[in-house]
This record gives sequence, C-alpha cells and structure tokens, in this order.
Amino acid sequence: MLMGIFLFFNPQNLTAQSESKDFIGPWDLTLEMNGKSAPSWLEVKSSGIKTLVGHFVGNDGSARPISKVNFEGGKISFSIPPQWENTDKELFFEGKLENGKLIGTIDHPTGNKYPFVGEKAPLLERKAKPTWGEPINIFNGKDLSGWHADKTVNQWLVKEGILSSPKAGANLITDEKFEDFKLVAEFRYPKNSNSGIYLRGRYEVQIEDNPGTPPSSVYFGGVYGFVTPNEMVAKSAGEWQTFEITLIGRRVTIIANGKTIVCDQIIPGITGGALDSKEGEAGPIMLQGDHGVVEFRKLELTKGEY
Repeated sequence: MLMGIFLFFNPQNLTAQSESKDFIGPWDLTLEMNGKSAPSWLEVKSSGIKTLVGHFVGNDGSARPISKVNFEGGKISFSIPPQWENTDKELFFEGKLENGKLIGTIDHPTGNKYPFVGEKAPLLERKAKPTWGEPINIFNGKDLSGWHADKTVNQWLVKEGILSSPKAGANLITDEKFEDFKLVAEFRYPKNSNSGIYLRGRYEVQIEDNPGTPPSSVYFGGVYGFVTPNEMVAKSAGEWQTFEITLIGRRVTIIANGKTIVCDQIIPGITGGALDSKEGEAGPIMLQGDHGVVEFRKLELTKGEY
C-alpha cells in the first residue's frame, strides 16, 4: 500500500500548486500603450484542485471569462478571443511575479505588444459605517465649473439648467475626487443612446436605452460587465430618469426610478473605459460622452465621513 502511495506522489506538482497560489486574486494592472498609461484588470481563481481560471478587463470593453489560466515555468499565461476589435487574432497575456508585482506583456489583437505592471487589488473593506455629510450639487446648473473634459475639444454645454452632450466626444470629469458617497443623478437620453456614470472614475453604471429587455450587467443600471440588476426599470427614451447610487468601498447599491435594482453588491474590479486602476485611491465622477447623446439636470453628491 505504501508503495502505491509513493508512486502517485509527485513533489514537483505540489511545488507548482504552491507557486501558482501566489497569482490567485484580483490584480490592478497598468499598461503602457503608445506612450501612455492605460488601466486594466485581472482576476485569477482556482477551479478544483489544479486548474486556474479567471476574468480579464482590458482598457475598454467588458469583463471577459478566461476558461484556463496556464501556469508553467513560474509564469501565468492565457489567451482570449477579441471583443470589439475587428480582427480574428486573440489577445495573449503572459506575466510573472517580481517583488510581489505582476509583470509581463499583452499581445493585443491589433498586433501591438504592451508591457504591464500589476499590483494586488485592495479589498476596500470599511471597518465602520460612514456618517453622511450635507448634499452638495456637483453640477451648479449654470456652467461647467468644477468639471473638465478628457479631450481638447469639449462638446459638453449647459443651457437652461441642463448639462448636455449633444454628440459623441469627450468624457466630463469632476475636478474633485471622492471616496465613499451617495450620488443622485437625473438624466435623459434619446432613442438608442448610450452613456454612463463612472464612480471614482473606475466603475461604470450603465445608462442605455433598454426598456423591455431582460436585465443585464451591460444594460441600463448594471455595473458594466460585473453586476446585473434584479429588474429592468428603464423608462422610454426622452423621459427623465433617476439613479440614487451609494458606494462604500466596493459595495454598491443602486436605486433606479424608485426601485432598488442592485442591493449592496461587491464590484470586483474596474470596468472598461476607467480612468485608472488605482482602486485604493479616491477618484472623480466621470460622465461618459464618447458614445451617445445624454442630458443631466441634477447631480447631487453626499460624502461619507469616518
């Protein structure tokens, strides 16, 4: 019996499993793309006794499943098919650990190769409940004071108390950064339009013309690619609608048009289009303007204090 046991025992397998465990968990990645920094995100999970799987978020698009993360020679690697890129070439990822950081390269479907550095994502757990301050209007109803665009040309304008993006162009970002908060937003959009609100500039709550469709993480009220609302409550295009969003650490609650559609759910990581991947830091509110037409008439924020 003992001989049979030793025949199946392979210390190299145990060593490999132990080393691969160091990769398990979420990683905030920063890519170097064409001379600029771009955010990305990876989560590696254990599936069973020896298989690694995961999820990946590029600098745009939604979270994508990884059916298998390979581990060999102290490195992890995987490939996933293209998402929005007009090509048949797959994305290939390879990384290794150096001084606690994940370092490697991404062979992009466009044919470019981008180096990256990753750090373990923070838990963002809060040891106490916040005390809520007084609400402040981060949109004053008059002009773009307190905001800036992410591009040289800014199509956002204010007219008769309404903040609007009449065409696709720049995203609009608050000058101030926030940690935990409650945000009330009143907005409307024309038929088939698409926009969003980025919390801390990293987690997009989707605004899209989806009435009558089943709920989805990439539709109205979802945290893009991650959190699916429990109900589709979008009104018809052209009607004013409301989000009441509470963000505490990673935990988000969303009340849309008077109904709680997301209740204290954890956001695993950044969504595509995020400003950065520095999840442990405060961040701004960002209004998506690079997709469709959208209008806001109220943006009120209440800070959480500890």
